[in-house]
Amino acid sequence: MTQSASPLSLNPGSAAPAGAAAPADDAAPRRSDFADDFLWGCATSSYQIEGAAHEDGRVESIWDRFAATPGKIRDGSSGAVACDHYHRWPQDLDIARSLGLNAYRFSIAWPRIFDGVDAAPNDKGLGFYDRLVDGMLERGLQPWATLYHWDLPQWLQERGGWNERATVDAFVELADAVTRRLGDRVKHWITQNEPWCTAMIGHHEGWHAPGLSDFKTALQVCHHVLLSHGKAVPVIRANVPDAKVGIALSLHPVRAASDSPEDRAALLRHDGLRFRWFMDPLYGRGYPAQTVSAVGPAAPVILEGDLDAIAAPTDFLGVNYYFPETVAHAPGHGPLGARVLPPGADVQTTAMGWEVAPEGLTELLRRIEDEYRPGPIYLTENGSCYDDALEPDGAIHDGERRAYLQRHLGALRDTVRAGVPVKGYFAWSLLDNFEWAEGYLRRFGLVHVDYATQQRRLKDSARWYRAFLHGEE
Repeated sequence: MTQSASPLSLNPGSAAPAGAAAPADDAAPRRSDFADDFLWGCATSSYQIEGAAHEDGRVESIWDRFAATPGKIRDGSSGAVACDHYHRWPQDLDIARSLGLNAYRFSIAWPRIFDGVDAAPNDKGLGFYDRLVDGMLERGLQPWATLYHWDLPQWLQERGGWNERATVDAFVELADAVTRRLGDRVKHWITQNEPWCTAMIGHHEGWHAPGLSDFKTALQVCHHVLLSHGKAVPVIRANVPDAKVGIALSLHPVRAASDSPEDRAALLRHDGLRFRWFMDPLYGRGYPAQTVSAVGPAAPVILEGDLDAIAAPTDFLGVNYYFPETVAHAPGHGPLGARVLPPGADVQTTAMGWEVAPEGLTELLRRIEDEYRPGPIYLTENGSCYDDALEPDGAIHDGERRAYLQRHLGALRDTVRAGVPVKGYFAWSLLDNFEWAEGYLRRFGLVHVDYATQQRRLKDSARWYRAFLHGEE
């Protein structure tokens, strides 16, 4: 089957997506197209850039253990050194400031904060984030802290990890310790980054840490991750009365591979697990009943009060957008008999094989606003991977990434003009980094990192972003 010419609505009989946007404006985006208080940033995560794996009391994470397992990382590498951001953060924040950013998204390394059950918070680990946050504020960068970006301490995994309800309590303890320490300066908090990846890629597909392959476990993990978010929200608010709290979800616009009843039904099944399984409980609707029925005995154990906790009111929704998904009926494929098709040969893709579809950004955000009204929305990740070439003079002419950035900011401008309350954009990523199971073979950064020397170089995409943010484009 081939992808239909235009995305299919989830509403049977509709010829276009609900709330479809007006035709896009082809003019190049300018910063002046956005509100003066629009946030412009880049995003990073602790395990991908920090390094310093054995310094100042940091203990082993599930990604350290996973990376040490032969065959798990494509190039056999790990995040033990990564971008050495732990020591080079002043230089990296200077680069962020030079680009004209006014916000910076980072994550807290849980293994730096707690080294075991009933342990006191590690002052040296918290001290690093003290210095990092102070450095952001000194440079005019609004700190956006993510409490969990996948680096669970290994000691917690050995007690069952996210499959155990006790890890929810441990996460709330982490949120309490970190917000008590940093909350006088950090006002924007993301509880969890991409619960889908934590649960499904780490516990069902098995190609992220901890590398498990059990669907029932994955659904229980997903429930506990969402529950940890909900239980952390009031703790953060108690410690930081003026906090703005949200969660960051990896979401896709979903399309049927054809108009056939089978493909449309497969689309609905896939959407129930990939999209509504997260959005519905977060916004007070509980898990979608049809999906609960479809997963049968794999459904998670839900205790009284869990769904109310998950639906704790938040101040914003973070959306990580990379590509759309085209879904076909595929009996026996996966737990729901639905398959996400690879892009067609005539579709532009990144080096990851992901479809380049800026119109999908508008489609996705319009759907979120039309169906859930979550309040302010922030693009907490958006970026692209290409095979960058370092020229003899040190230049990196990443024209495809620059075009990707331009086109997606154009789509974002159109989305805002259509009335969707998007308030900020964080490019993924500031730096080339350890790209999980891909190791160092894939580069998403606006800034090139020579891993042998740790030299940073601005790519052409970074130079364009800088010109855009300074009003020169």
